[in-house]
Amino acid sequence: MRIIDIRETVVPIKSQIRNAYIDFSQMTVSVLALVTDVVRDGKPVIGYGFNSNGRYAPSGLLRDRFLPRLKAAPAESLLDDTGENFDPHRIWASVMRNEKPGGHGERSVAVGVLDMAVWDAVAKISGLPLYRLLANRYRGGRFEQKVFVYAAGGYYYPDKDLSALQDEMRGYLALGYSVVKMKIGGAPLAEDLRRIEAVLKILKTPDQLAVDANGRFDLDAAIAYARALAPYGLRWYEEPGDPLDFELQSKLADHYSGTMATGENLFSMQDARNLIRYAGLRPDRDILQFDCALSYGLVEYLRILEMLKECGWFPARCIPHGGHQMSLNIAAGLGLGGNESYPGIFQPFGGFADGVPVENSYVGLPEIPGIGFEAKNELYRVMKALVE
Repeated sequence: MRIIDIRETVVPIKSQIRNAYIDFSQMTVSVLALVTDVVRDGKPVIGYGFNSNGRYAPSGLLRDRFLPRLKAAPAESLLDDTGENFDPHRIWASVMRNEKPGGHGERSVAVGVLDMAVWDAVAKISGLPLYRLLANRYRGGRFEQKVFVYAAGGYYYPDKDLSALQDEMRGYLALGYSVVKMKIGGAPLAEDLRRIEAVLKILKTPDQLAVDANGRFDLDAAIAYARALAPYGLRWYEEPGDPLDFELQSKLADHYSGTMATGENLFSMQDARNLIRYAGLRPDRDILQFDCALSYGLVEYLRILEMLKECGWFPARCIPHGGHQMSLNIAAGLGLGGNESYPGIFQPFGGFADGVPVENSYVGLPEIPGIGFEAKNELYRVMKALVE
């Protein structure tokens, strides 16, 4: 059993949208195919992976460091103890050989792309959907039939007025989402409050709306927004300050008793542990948004979950960033609190299996081996073009 080919390409997901910090006019994604010599149903097993939106395609890192190490590794060193499947943990260790600790920047994204493809292949070789494989290995076979998802949108578009913002959110409600999220921090506070109030007018309750500042604020601005947001009773107030400014996050807790969310821009177990140690987050209410596709993959995410358990946090407090099928499988298989979703944007990578409806902000998963990319036609068309 061995890997016989690895192919990678860059796909644009550029858009005119922007959040409080960046626009997406030049955004790209790496797509990777891991071809094995294992045959199922008369075809070689191929694992696929890609990186989440918000970080650019890490092609150079994959090409220059991580893929050569994987190709050079002895085939038997990449297998599990049975010799009948690949071992994601051994593969992870192989590609991370000769990497110094710290500096968890874009290399974590590259490894996350590769790790996703490995887990897709491992689940396919096992003949199981990934969520069932994870449930069998880590939860005694128990998995969630449906996963909570929320619609992330409300970006700043050129010339987008309040009516257009309301129409966007109505569209998400019509798709079956009952919880939505919008961007703040890219306009003055007074304007953002008008935007929030416009969305609240079309919702039944304030806790159907979360807001995301994408790390824009210093402490004074974060507190000003916290005081203004508190009376609304929103779902959560997300990433007010720089992701690594744990002191800001800790001080903000004194000014905002509602739920806060952060973590999507922390890419290692060590950074996640520092967040838990020093950022004043509250395990009874706050949300952790670590995205395995950006943070060294599921191998590292399992370490994060173990660390959280030791610190008194439950998996249900984790709702990953990214809006992709990998996180959806992890949420179902490991009992996380849900998953982000991007209806209509970052396509074809955002969203879930075709024909599986979202109902009251819950979605099911297909019963096919692997992560389920083959059940998302537009995405699978991009992926299989790598090997055709």
